[in-house]
Amino acid sequence: MVNPMRLGVNIDHVATVRNARGGTKPDPVRAAHLAIQAGADGITAHLREDRRHVRDDDITRLRAQIDKPLNFEMAATDEMQKIALKVKPHAVCIVPEKRKERTTEGGLDAIGGYEHLSIFIPPLLDAGIRVSLFIEASPSQLDAAKSLGAQTVELHTGQYCDEIGDARTVELSRILVAAGHAADIGLECHAGHGLTFDTVGPIAAIESIVELNIGHFLIGEAIYLGIENAVRRMRMLMDEARLENGNL
Repeated sequence: MVNPMRLGVNIDHVATVRNARGGTKPDPVRAAHLAIQAGADGITAHLREDRRHVRDDDITRLRAQIDKPLNFEMAATDEMQKIALKVKPHAVCIVPEKRKERTTEGGLDAIGGYEHLSIFIPPLLDAGIRVSLFIEASPSQLDAAKSLGAQTVELHTGQYCDEIGDARTVELSRILVAAGHAADIGLECHAGHGLTFDTVGPIAAIESIVELNIGHFLIGEAIYLGIENAVRRMRMLMDEARLENGNL
């Protein structure tokens, strides 16, 4: 039997378009509802320090108004911890965050940041919030995440998406090994960053990965297709890859 794969849709860049002109349109919460209607299993939103896209009230409204899990991406700062403990999303995904970067570049260093994370994570767990770490596909990083008490990891797929030919195959192999290691040590394994219609299939075929989080590409495609059609197509490609792998 083929294990189903979940799709989390990141609505950050609906808020980016809204913020370009100010006001309230387009509304990321409305986009979340449309994504869910089209087959999304959850919604992801990243509240950055500079509030460049999603804002505090977006997180509050998402938590109150959607009927699927909210995955709250955040840096490991005191400010974000307080917001998470107040809003109590289904899950938080702790990501690295640099002020001047355009998007999240690379995975969180769970080894280098172990001392800080060992203090930062327990209050979230005590509040009943599921904790995930967004990390590179490295067994040593996975081991550190497990030791820190994270229940989930999200493997960074950006390098895989950026490469072509043999280099992409190497990156895919690295993700495959890491996903298997995550399963072996009892971590739920997710993946995301940079995935498109063209690159999602091989990642979706990895049975030990149970969820993909995809945002920028889907919101971009929504300009041409509409968000519901974009999500439905991604959902279909994921399901087809999963089914084909299960039938091998």
